[in-house]
Amino acid sequence: METVNKKTIAEVISDRHSMTKKEAVEIVDLVFETMAQSLEDGAKVDITGFGKFEVKTRAARTGINPQTKETIKIAASKVPGFKASKSLKDRVR
Repeated sequence: METVNKKTIAEVISDRHSMTKKEAVEIVDLVFETMAQSLEDGAKVDITGFGKFEVKTRAARTGINPQTKETIKIAASKVPGFKASKSLKDRVR
């Protein structure tokens, strides 16, 4: 199974739209930077037919240090979350 990364996506864009790979990489970087900045600003990113990205808040909780078995407090944190669209789920099945 092949892994798709930013370079692979840029290559597909450059091939399909007759542009240099450097231009395609700039476009891909701009898309991901825009998405990351939007999430950082607290906005949701909704890409129709693909899915929704949003920041989720994890509540503070108690954990256990596996080495010492001591109880530790884990602070609340924010993490990016993704929910696939129905059409993406159907394509993967």
